[in-house]
Amino acid sequence: MHLLLSTRSGLAYAALGAGILSFLPGVGELGAVLVFAAILLGWRDLRWVSRMLLVLVVLTLALAAVFTPSALPAAAASMTRLTALILTVMLLSAMLGRSADLGAISRQVFAGSPMVRYYGVAFGTGFLSMPLNFGSVGVMATMIRGEMDDRGDTATTRNASRGVLRGFGASPIFSPLSISIVLTITFVPALKSWELIAVSLPLAVVYLLVGGVFREPEQPDLPVPEPAEPASRLQRLAPWLRFAGIIGAICVATFSLSGAFDLSYSRAVTLSCFGAVLVGLAVRKARGAPAQLPSMAPMSNELVIVGGSAFLGTLISVFAAQWLGAGFSLPGWAYPVAAFSVPWVFFLGGMLGFNPIVTGTLTGGVLGPIWPVGAVLGLGMAMVAGWGLTTAGTPYSANSLLLERLTGYSARDAALRWNLWMSVCCLLVSGLLAGSLTLVLS
Repeated sequence: MHLLLSTRSGLAYAALGAGILSFLPGVGELGAVLVFAAILLGWRDLRWVSRMLLVLVVLTLALAAVFTPSALPAAAASMTRLTALILTVMLLSAMLGRSADLGAISRQVFAGSPMVRYYGVAFGTGFLSMPLNFGSVGVMATMIRGEMDDRGDTATTRNASRGVLRGFGASPIFSPLSISIVLTITFVPALKSWELIAVSLPLAVVYLLVGGVFREPEQPDLPVPEPAEPASRLQRLAPWLRFAGIIGAICVATFSLSGAFDLSYSRAVTLSCFGAVLVGLAVRKARGAPAQLPSMAPMSNELVIVGGSAFLGTLISVFAAQWLGAGFSLPGWAYPVAAFSVPWVFFLGGMLGFNPIVTGTLTGGVLGPIWPVGAVLGLGMAMVAGWGLTTAGTPYSANSLLLERLTGYSARDAALRWNLWMSVCCLLVSGLLAGSLTLVLS
């Protein structure tokens, strides 16, 4: 068993290396082979959605091998690049997840009055989600579990759980390092990342602010222990500033690589995060701390969902172009309607158990090639908004299941009782905004 796990981890790291070197001839195809091998060795650990997706990828691969074999190298390269991205982000999360700053940050966001505490949890989770991904949910949910152990199931812990779900859901909407923005830019290449973030960041902030309305009343006299924090304001801010510095450096490197050096956005994010990992490992080694890399054996589901979706999306784009024809376009009125519908498609897919990566792949693969170039901002905004709302408000999302495992709060209750009305309101607003942008820019 140990040999099998080591082999799976080694194949994942080899795929990561292939993704970094994918600009070399043949390396993209080699990386895809390594990813498939790692996935097959981890078949027993795959969830049913991942197994269904893998079967769909294999069937699409067989069809492409017969009808459009020339599309396979591009699909393999896309699979390798996005697999390298998710592996690098998880490496970064594992490295930062052991930081002593996390404890100080999580204690601070749970302090204050009920409204301040809710916004602290929501915005704090969104902030930590940028480098930590699911690690942010784990950190915050552990703090909630501690509150529940001390005081039981209260409105305070339920509101904090709402804040965690919504904070993590905001990350796909605005974070330059999120797979949602990377995938959207990949399938809608005419869209610039800075344009998308300029629109999606205010939307994410409004989404988190509105969440304060959709929460339970808390007892005003509920005793909340004051955490022991350093007396100096600078000392209290130091953990936030260090994390902000890391995020800022990664973002600057990403925009520099994708802009000045004309790299694809996915490769720019991968190289920036990988550079941060190398720097972090070097700093740890210089301090005499252990600098071991984590095992990638448990990543089988992520490899299928991210890598398989990238492979599938590229082939679907080719199939759609051949089936619809190079000159195909929708009637002018249909584009705003489609933009309005995209967030709802994401959300309904999430309610049925489809990961947003799958929905985003299908949406971008079909609509990206036929969307008016001048109005791609409307499609991009619809995709990231739908992605975030699905992540926060559906019972099968990975963060909802993680929160359920750590706190005991049902993922179904969180989606249908806590978040449903907020999700519906935000779907209406984001759909109208995406449709209006498309109508104005077309």
